[in-house]
Amino acid sequence: MPPLQFCANLTWLFTELPELSQRIYAAAAAGFRAVEAAWPYDEELLELQRARDATGVEMVLINTPPGNLRAGDLGLGAVPGREQEFRQGLEQAVQYAQALQCKRIHLMAGRVPLGSNRADVAQDMERIFIQNLTYAADLLSKKGITGLIEPINTRITDPAYFLDSPHHAAAILEKLGKPNLKLQMDVFHWQIMDGNLTQNILRYFPHIGHVQVAQVPERNEPDTPGELNFSYLWDVLERHHYQGFVGCEYHPLGGTAAGLGWLKEYWTRKEARED
Repeated sequence: MPPLQFCANLTWLFTELPELSQRIYAAAAAGFRAVEAAWPYDEELLELQRARDATGVEMVLINTPPGNLRAGDLGLGAVPGREQEFRQGLEQAVQYAQALQCKRIHLMAGRVPLGSNRADVAQDMERIFIQNLTYAADLLSKKGITGLIEPINTRITDPAYFLDSPHHAAAILEKLGKPNLKLQMDVFHWQIMDGNLTQNILRYFPHIGHVQVAQVPERNEPDTPGELNFSYLWDVLERHHYQGFVGCEYHPLGGTAAGLGWLKEYWTRKEARED
């Protein structure tokens, strides 16, 4: 079974360091060969390029710009009346992705507009999302970039987020039929919204283009005892020859260095298997 490839989410890990470029160096020093970040757009692109080139670390994923966070935005892909802003943000994401040789962009759906009833606007938001995803897929295919969509749970994390289940996300991907659009599976969100992780992984495995391990309420590091058995999850992904990355998207309780023990153990077991 091929071992999994883990990448450090620099928005969550190594936050002891203020600059994203500094976190790239720290991730490389900790043994990571790949990193991801939510929104790198406040950082000097040249500094990010220098850090990437100096370390040889691969940037595997960035998100499209969220819009105006202070005004309540969290992505614009499905938001009515914001189509032009979505396209502008996509162009910026492509600029950063190409400069950093990043091959995946998370196309954020966004929230149900404030004051709107989800049921009343759902059909229109899905239409807009499909329209924007079609545009994005065609643009990204020319750049050799994969677009990802991620369901975010509406029970704990974000009650207003439009795309909230793996079933909804997979149905949209099937409607589109674009080979360079994939599903971003965040284990936390899938577990909160639907559970039944093993069967959902197997059901949607052909759509999965990226995996993330996020923070669940009662735990931080993936080896902390809790509702999910991550060792079993790694085994499921390995047995089905998952070839993508697993993003480490959690806040370590005792700092990043102390919160990577589980991964060091995984790497040690991987090396022993390879020997």
